[in-house]
Amino acid sequence: MENPNAQKLINKIQVDLFKKGFDAETLIADLKKLREYSMDEKNPVLTKALRLTYEHLEENGAFLIPIPDDEPIDGEEEVVSENKISNENNLESLEYLISLFTDLKNKNNISDLREYNKAFLEF
Repeated sequence: MENPNAQKLINKIQVDLFKKGFDAETLIADLKKLREYSMDEKNPVLTKALRLTYEHLEENGAFLIPIPDDEPIDGEEEVVSENKISNENNLESLEYLISLFTDLKNKNNISDLREYNKAFLEF
């Protein structure tokens, strides 16, 4: 994200996760604020990712989406995804998702955001 306030908020989220651990209530509030910045930047992929992330956290009280595969194998994609979904909070995946927000000019980051969006919708 380009906005300096958005960058500060992303950094705050990352520091909070590292130092304080997972706090769904604070994280949801921060993601909703970050979504406002993304709407100003007119990035629909990011805006959708932020909304789906906080909705997922509100519904589940945890982040249950795995990190997207680098290269899904045709025919095995659905099976692999189902096997990776667990009932445990996946903080590594959440931290990776948040790191994607910092550099949206990187086409791989946008691609991974699309994969997260797809995973949220399939969850």
